[in-house]
Amino acid sequence: MEMLGVPFALVWVVLGLSCILAGKVNKHKPWIETSYHGVITENMDTVLLDPPLVALDKDAPVPYAGEICAFKIHGQEAPFEAVVLNRTSGEGVLRAKGPVDCETQKEYTFIIQAYDCGAEASGASWKKSHKAVVHIQVDDVNEFSPVFREPMYHASAMEGKIYDSILQVEAWDQDCSPQYSQICNYDIVTSDTPFAIDRNGNIRNTERLSYDKKQRYKVMVTAFDCGQKRATESVAVHIDVKPVCKPGWQGWNKQVDYEPGTGSKQLFPKMHLETCDGPLSAVRAMVELQTSHIGKGCDRETYSEKSMQKLCGAASGSTDLLPAPSVSTNWTASLLTDSGRDSDLIFNFDGRQAANVPERVVPQNLTDQFTIATWMKHGPSPGLRAEKETLLCNSDKTEMNRHHYSLYVHNCRLVFLLRRDFTQVDTFRPAEFHWKLEQICDKEWHYYVINVEFPAVTLFVDGVTYEPYLVTDDWPIHPSSIDTQLTVGACWQGGEVSTPRFTQFFRGSLSGLTIRPGRIETQKVISCLQACKEGLDIHSLESLGKDIKFHFNPAQSVLVMEGEDLESVNTAMAKVSYINSRQFPTAGLRQLHITTTVQCFGEDICISIPDIKALVMVLPPSEPRITIAGSDQLVRPAADLRGAMGVAPFKELRITSTVTKGDGVPFSAVYRPGVLEAMHNLDYCDVLVIGEELNPEQESLEIHHSSLMGKHLDATNSTSGISIYGVDSMAHYEEALRQVRYRNWRPATLTNRRFRLTCSELNGRYTSNEFNLEVSLVHNTAPVEHVNHMAVQSQYMRSVHHPLMVHSVNSHISGTPPAATVVVVICIAALVCIVVLGIYRLHSTHQDSSKSEEDGAKEPEMDWDDSTLTITVNPMENVGEPQTVEVNEEEEDDEEEDEQAGDITSAESDDSDETEEEEEDEREVKESKPKSKLEWDSSSITY
Repeated sequence: MEMLGVPFALVWVVLGLSCILAGKVNKHKPWIETSYHGVITENMDTVLLDPPLVALDKDAPVPYAGEICAFKIHGQEAPFEAVVLNRTSGEGVLRAKGPVDCETQKEYTFIIQAYDCGAEASGASWKKSHKAVVHIQVDDVNEFSPVFREPMYHASAMEGKIYDSILQVEAWDQDCSPQYSQICNYDIVTSDTPFAIDRNGNIRNTERLSYDKKQRYKVMVTAFDCGQKRATESVAVHIDVKPVCKPGWQGWNKQVDYEPGTGSKQLFPKMHLETCDGPLSAVRAMVELQTSHIGKGCDRETYSEKSMQKLCGAASGSTDLLPAPSVSTNWTASLLTDSGRDSDLIFNFDGRQAANVPERVVPQNLTDQFTIATWMKHGPSPGLRAEKETLLCNSDKTEMNRHHYSLYVHNCRLVFLLRRDFTQVDTFRPAEFHWKLEQICDKEWHYYVINVEFPAVTLFVDGVTYEPYLVTDDWPIHPSSIDTQLTVGACWQGGEVSTPRFTQFFRGSLSGLTIRPGRIETQKVISCLQACKEGLDIHSLESLGKDIKFHFNPAQSVLVMEGEDLESVNTAMAKVSYINSRQFPTAGLRQLHITTTVQCFGEDICISIPDIKALVMVLPPSEPRITIAGSDQLVRPAADLRGAMGVAPFKELRITSTVTKGDGVPFSAVYRPGVLEAMHNLDYCDVLVIGEELNPEQESLEIHHSSLMGKHLDATNSTSGISIYGVDSMAHYEEALRQVRYRNWRPATLTNRRFRLTCSELNGRYTSNEFNLEVSLVHNTAPVEHVNHMAVQSQYMRSVHHPLMVHSVNSHISGTPPAATVVVVICIAALVCIVVLGIYRLHSTHQDSSKSEEDGAKEPEMDWDDSTLTITVNPMENVGEPQTVEVNEEEEDDEEEDEQAGDITSAESDDSDETEEEEEDEREVKESKPKSKLEWDSSSITY
């Protein structure tokens, strides 16, 4: 058993080891390259791979496990297959499953993997390699011939001219590769022709053609690809010889007159383009209106900057730092202005002028959000080392030389400096903002707006946004008690020098320099403020053909039109118009420049069109004559001036404007000269005090804010008068001026006040007449001692209209002023005493009422309506008895003025004023002293 047992155990060990080795025999994966590049010629089936397709397995030479059984391709419909050539060496090959066409697809990319044969003959447990990428390029075969894009070509050539290219022919090839698809050469097949063709297909004439010798040529042209394969069919080129022709615009006038107010006027109604029958493919015409010499670059509104801001919907609160010189804005009086620019309020700075802005005008509430805006025209500074040129500067007035904020130009760069008093944070903050723009030194007008939203600062130039290219930081300015000085045109240096002076002068032109504290300006308002009022237009736009493309620049000074059809282009050019929407535009010449390019087939410029230079003459507008009319004399009781409403000097004011039309100008649908009333806007009306200025302690000239509601108007007043300004209609100005009130609460010593009213359109371009008005005051004189009798009543009493005079005894209490009532009661009491005492004239019939002393002091102009109420005094009364009451002259004057204020002008006084006057009159009567004797004037009494 032992002999037998030993071999038996050995067998079992061998079998066990065999099983273990069998389980681990296929322990490695096949290995292939990570990528392959292959080339296959179209219509062939074998792919040339680099590197060759070979798979290796570390299990070799173990059967099956070390052998390669397959290559598998993974890809979307890849038309290839991989075949194993030798299982032991792992060699393989790629073949096309079918025909491969380069014109269909030039390249293929897919994934390939190798598989070994597994652990045993059955092929179980195959292992696969990693994925490798295969790129295959399909090589082209020159199988296609060139083909011309057009079946036939037509061209024309002017006689006597040598062309670089009369026309261009073009062929193409369907082959996929550059070698066989590109056209490398063209050739003229027809012999003995005066033409040649280059490798790009351009046909030119080799000699000058003659229309008389031959009018048309037929030339056959063939093409070759870069594989020297010739076109199957040649193409025919027909070339017509044209007689000498001068291409260009015809039928236009060198000058076009434009009458203001006529809307849009066609510039070239009969103009057409002569191309000498050339085969055009496109025409491009550019019409440019040149207006750089007009005002601020074109015909813009010349209203004040503040008025323009209101018209454009800007927020209120802006400060105009360069206003028109006037009594209240005299700091710009010393500056140079350009009077020839149609009242554009242009200030010219030549490096020697500057202005200090008064402290009362300087915005005091600048926050982290504000706007600075101005028009500027500036050119390069002379010299290599240019100095700073300051537009606006806020610096220390004395002691030091700190610049708090400023706007200046330096080496054609615009710089804005902002150093605020940061009391809470003492750190570096953005302080200087730099912009480098061509517009700053191009000697043209541009509109600059700086919106500050600290620490961000944005610049708008003609409505386009520009961010600063450089921002530098600086320390904040420490707060101090030093006053600052705001200047325009230079910077004030009040410290660190022996004599305070201006420095860093500006050289250029400015207009409309404003600051708006507390908020920034919107894009819409900025665009409105710099908008042009004149420009090019297309008359009857809807009638343009759809094949015409046109484009305006934002200012509508440049119009570009493109079209493929010559007739459509001619129709479109005839509709180009000039328009000026200003009611009173700037007269003068505007230049027109038209450039035209004509393209033939092949996009070459085949016809040269001469440029056109024409002129638009804007005729002088019919100047309006603004007339202010109304009563130039106003007589009012002095008491009226003390009322809460005062008096309205211009209550009957009327403003009209007329224009004179000459011969040949339409007027009221009839061609005749005449005068036409024109409705237009005004921009300010000034009421000036003639003589001594107003004393603010006792008088005022004012207008209530409610009178300006719903209008584009504002008002300012001073001791010199009142100014109403803003662009608005004459009717609104009339309404506002009629609400102007003059008050004087101490008019005792005043006899009259004189005022002068003038109105303006377009900042003084058109001004009205000077309307002078005198307000005369009626004062109550001292009491006149006289006898008033029925027989002579007409000599001392005159009838006047008295709105509060009553016509019945019962209405005395409510209708008669309290002072008069008291006087009447006292007089009746005196008469009763006379009856009781029985002294003098017992035969006389006493009247129910008597005339008070106050009536004797009435002015001759103040008549009473005595149609139903007659008050008489008996001249035979005993005047020696002390029952008559007298008030002193001053108290009586006040009493009479109060009575007039309560009666005659009650419609202009409120209830509270009446109540106060009544109480005052009652007190005066109670406190008055008796007079010992009344003296009667009996010189004119008749019995």
